[in-house]
Amino acid sequence: MKFVDLTQTISPNMQVYPGTEPPVFQLACTIEKDGFKEVKMQFYSHTGTHMDSPAHIFTNGKSLDKFPIDSFYGKGVLVDCTNVEEGKEITEDYIAQIEDNLNEAEFILFYTGWDKKWGDNRYFEGFPTISTQLADRLCKLNIKGIGIDAISVEPVTSINLEIHQKILGQEILIIENLTGLEALIGKEFSISAFPLKTTEADGSPIRAVAFIEE
Repeated sequence: MKFVDLTQTISPNMQVYPGTEPPVFQLACTIEKDGFKEVKMQFYSHTGTHMDSPAHIFTNGKSLDKFPIDSFYGKGVLVDCTNVEEGKEITEDYIAQIEDNLNEAEFILFYTGWDKKWGDNRYFEGFPTISTQLADRLCKLNIKGIGIDAISVEPVTSINLEIHQKILGQEILIIENLTGLEALIGKEFSISAFPLKTTEADGSPIRAVAFIEE
């Protein structure tokens, strides 16, 4: 079995969603003074590679800590969307390439290649997004979650977050800011995406890892 890390590193100088603050790492204890090192970390719940819960956009939405632990692990399938033009949507037609695997899929990952722009302001502009029709199709599937290697499943200019509402409204989890999905092309794999266990979690950074069968 091969392990593939699909996670962006959290650091004070990393990219964050427009309008939010970057992480703050503060040295709280030192080996010289206290005999051990400890760092105080402060960051938003949707920092880096992270997971959205229904509580992210619904007042009474289900928070991550209310989901069963097996909600964060399962069989994954990859959808190659690298030929989607800048600023365009990923349409329902793309699901056709994984049609034979839909019955066993628990997580559907959309590979756009946009993670190559990580660290550049262009990362926030023109990335492929989920179309309304595709979101409707995803909501009809028996899946645990979807993921994408971009900042969001819809444009950062979105006001009503329609795509989030559709998908999270079905208690299907959303993973954003994945990286390295090219390693999964043509592979059979499972994915783990465990969030921090914090109370009333609207979202959480995750350590996303794929396990490729060899």
